[in-house]
Amino acid sequence: MNGFLRRMLGAALLDATVYEEVEADRGANAQAFAVVVLSGAALGVGGLANSGWQGIPLQAVAAIVVWLAWAAATYWVGTRLLPGPKTEASIGELMRTIGFSGAPGILRVFMLIPGFGLGVLVICTIWELVAMVVAVRQALDYTGTARAIAVCTIPLPLYVLPLLASILALGPWPL
Repeated sequence: MNGFLRRMLGAALLDATVYEEVEADRGANAQAFAVVVLSGAALGVGGLANSGWQGIPLQAVAAIVVWLAWAAATYWVGTRLLPGPKTEASIGELMRTIGFSGAPGILRVFMLIPGFGLGVLVICTIWELVAMVVAVRQALDYTGTARAIAVCTIPLPLYVLPLLASILALGPWPL
């Protein structure tokens, strides 16, 4: 398995060593960007029945905007408001790890299956949020998960509200 696919699978499986690897690899910026775009596009594909093909690029762009806002907010909260004793991170490290935390979102393509749309959407979104906690914990060098949960909770509206808005902008979904 190539490195990119291995990293996406490891990130989806909440493997902390993969998040450490991505954090340290400045060359992984393009890979993190690709995960974000794929996850957003998967949401668009999952909503094809409702939005048609135009939903795919809309969701991909929305995912990029949310990723950038989320990374900036978690960077500020995690390094300025709630830093741990060992916290030392750059915005790039958070962008890479948070980007890879979107890997479970690629499974949103399965929203295409009639009757499973809402369940897939909810499961993938919760899975991504859990992955974001792992990503933040590793990028900010926290020794425990509670601080990472707090850091992810404070800017949570920057993730959830645009996600809901992008879904609602496409109209009622046949979930």
